This record gives sequence, structure tokens and C-alpha cells, in this order.
Amino acid sequence: MGVVSYEFEVTSPIAPARLFKAFVLEAAKVWPTAAPHAVKSVELEGDASPGSIVKITFVEGLPYQYMKHQIGGHDENNFSYSYSMIEGGPLGDKLEKISYENQFVAAADGGSICKSSIKYYTTGDYVITEDEIKTLIKGSEVVYKAIEAYLLANPDACN
Repeated sequence: MGVVSYEFEVTSPIAPARLFKAFVLEAAKVWPTAAPHAVKSVELEGDASPGSIVKITFVEGLPYQYMKHQIGGHDENNFSYSYSMIEGGPLGDKLEKISYENQFVAAADGGSICKSSIKYYTTGDYVITEDEIKTLIKGSEVVYKAIEAYLLANPDACN
């Protein structure tokens, strides 16, 4: 098993508190509403404490049927959260898990910068390439941008 770390940032015109609420605290309600072309449902298995499982089910026709995330934790004061993808999605037989640490920080223009640190845990002697990582990130950006657009179009959502 190997571990490959990757870091990236995404900017948004949405304030950190709203993004945090949409992505973490109200994901079960927001994601299927904001991205009905991709997300069928988001279900929590547990009480949202560390170790609880979040199952995201995708609409038919997408490359993945579902994925399960294990919550690492979240900090509402710093708008940060962590989780690991432990089942489904792109894991297959090449990746054991993918761990994420994300934080929304205030940008000078009133929006946010989402800072992400990702660790890919590979199986056997498999080595994930930067192109593969960028493709995986690009896939998740579809939902990210849909949620951002939803928040822009619905100023009362996640306040």
C-alpha cells in the first residue's frame, strides 16, 4: 500500500459559513436539491459524530452508483471537516480509501477559498497518477459547482 497526498484550492463567491452548512450540516437536504442530475440521496448512518457513515447515492447513468464516507470530524467555528471515502465511488480494487481534510476560509472579496488536502491510499503496488487525481477532482467539482449555483440562486438557503 502507498499513500499519495495532493492539495488544491477552489474559490467561491459564497461565504464560508454558508458553504460549510451546505456541504456538511445540511448535505442530506441540499445535495439532492442542488444537484439532482447527479445526487439521488444523502443518508446518514449514525449521529453525525466521528465514525458515522454518510451514504451518497447517485442517479442512474453516472459512473458510480454510490459511495460511503466515514466522518472524521468537523469544526463549525473554523468551517473545517474531514472524512474518508471507504466504499464505492472510484475505489474499486486500486484504492483502499481516500481521506479528505477541507476548510472554507474567507476570501478578501467576501467569498471563500476551499482548501483541500487529500490522501489516496492505494492497494498493492498500484501508483495513482496526477492525471487520475485531477480526473477524480474534476468529477467532484460537478457537485461542488451545482451546490454553489444553488446557493447563489437561493440567497435564503443555508443561512
